[in-house]
Amino acid sequence: MKYHKLVRDRIPEIILSRGDEPVTRILDTEAYGRALRDKLGEEVAEFVESGEVAELVDVLEVVYALAAEQGVGRSQIEDMRRQKLGNRGGFAGRVFLEEIIPGT
Repeated sequence: MKYHKLVRDRIPEIILSRGDEPVTRILDTEAYGRALRDKLGEEVAEFVESGEVAELVDVLEVVYALAAEQGVGRSQIEDMRRQKLGNRGGFAGRVFLEEIIPGT
């Protein structure tokens, strides 16, 4: 079966333990960045379809990898999240914007 997608680091080891043989390659920096962005879309789609929290864990892991690719660590991204939360708020209020009516 062909996959052609980025997988977690231990997946080849898990495949071997089942008695199957994984065929893998290591991506260069540019291909890795593209693969991570594709993986983010894949994981978000899986969460949207299933609604399972376990899929959010996968989304978060990809987000951390994307941030690291940009030179941003987990603590930095969390600091940025908190700053944006303070400046613009979060989503707990369930506010849904219908439209903006231009002022006079």
